Amino acid sequence: MPEIRSKPFRRLFKPNYLMVYATLGIFLLLYLFGAIMYGKIGFTSIRTFLLLFSDNAYIGISAVGMTMVLITGGIDLSVGAVASLTGMIIAYGTTVMGLHPLLCFAFALLVGVGLGLLMGACVQYLNVPPFITTLTGMFLARGVTSLISRESISIKHPMIDALAGIKFYLKWPNAAGEWVKIKPVASIDLNTIVFLLMIIIGAIILQKTRFGRNVYAIGGSVQSATLMGLPVARTKVLVYGFNGLCSVLAGIAYVLYVKSGWNLALSGAELDVISSCVIGGVMLSGGVGYMWGTLLGVLLKATIPAIITFNGTMNSWWAKIFTGVLLLLFIIIQRAVVASSSRTARKAETAS
Repeated sequence: MPEIRSKPFRRLFKPNYLMVYATLGIFLLLYLFGAIMYGKIGFTSIRTFLLLFSDNAYIGISAVGMTMVLITGGIDLSVGAVASLTGMIIAYGTTVMGLHPLLCFAFALLVGVGLGLLMGACVQYLNVPPFITTLTGMFLARGVTSLISRESISIKHPMIDALAGIKFYLKWPNAAGEWVKIKPVASIDLNTIVFLLMIIIGAIILQKTRFGRNVYAIGGSVQSATLMGLPVARTKVLVYGFNGLCSVLAGIAYVLYVKSGWNLALSGAELDVISSCVIGGVMLSGGVGYMWGTLLGVLLKATIPAIITFNGTMNSWWAKIFTGVLLLLFIIIQRAVVASSSRTARKAETAS
């Protein structure tokens, strides 16, 4: 019986979870700092907390696909460009060509997923390094976006306005028993819902499906996964295709956020996405990572500029500096965990 009761605790304190716990701990400390310094002016309000989700939903949606790619030991530098291309397809198709947004969504999905599958096939079958393959995809997507238009195109369509205007306001009962909106007004928008839904879907795929187990196995060792008879090629290609899907959804979320398309939109967003995953505990060497960690990574990155905004005197570039410091810290933590795991494995081999 003691052994059975101890199993959940052993699972809870697995070395792979240490980086997620570190992310959670730093997020709580940073949020506590913001609460102490700026709680009186609204930092701890529900509205401010929900804005961490809505303002960064497109980064979080893209990070879901990037998490899977990184777990396989790959990387994708094209996510920001594909999201920007999605925005331009929607803006140009809707505003200039007069097409219905649903047609533009469908075409953008076809392009984004197709490009993802193509890059995955190049990585797997042509043995082109993921860095080079996806860098090529980034240049291709960004170039096509600029060919369509170099000007910012605003989007004015009832459907886009309706989707962007979807908000579920949080309410509580007053003294008379009537439900009234929370002050300051707080709401959950469509982008936040899609972000959280994609995190849940990604977590289910990784933790509860054979496909997810294959993803972890490939990231741990491609050779071992191949010897075990796992569908390595199919899994890798589908992972990049899923990442392309997430990039398109991120582009749609960004369109709903800004209601425009621009060829230089989301320039450098791929670095924000990758850093969110790494800060969330996803190992760059592959084999380790969790969607809940990625969620925490996105929130942690979002908290830094929020604190700087409430400060009011600091330059916005400090957010990049603090993010760089955090990224370096988590890379060091990753190396420490890997070194500790290696020592434990060697001791086990010696003891046996």
